[in-house]
Amino acid sequence: MKAVRSPVLRFGQLVLGALLIVSAPLLAPLPGPAGIFLFAGGMVLILRNSRWARLKWARLKRRWPRTGHFVDRMMRRQSAIRRHERAKAAKSMPITPGAN
Repeated sequence: MKAVRSPVLRFGQLVLGALLIVSAPLLAPLPGPAGIFLFAGGMVLILRNSRWARLKWARLKRRWPRTGHFVDRMMRRQSAIRRHERAKAAKSMPITPGAN
């Protein structure tokens, strides 16, 4: 069972996520990968706190599955980790002839 979080905390995390995403292009010209990490952190905060954003993200992943899979893995999203473990387990299952 998931713990219910305060709406104020959720709203604060949404605002912080949006600020991180908006500030990422500002840091992109500087040397180093700071902009990428800010953008990823902002995406994580928004995807954890917004149902609308999760639905839009799912639609984007259906349209571009390779890109969506790569981004999920880079953000270390729990859904991507579960899918990866299921796929690995399915590959390692022995195939028995004649069993349907």
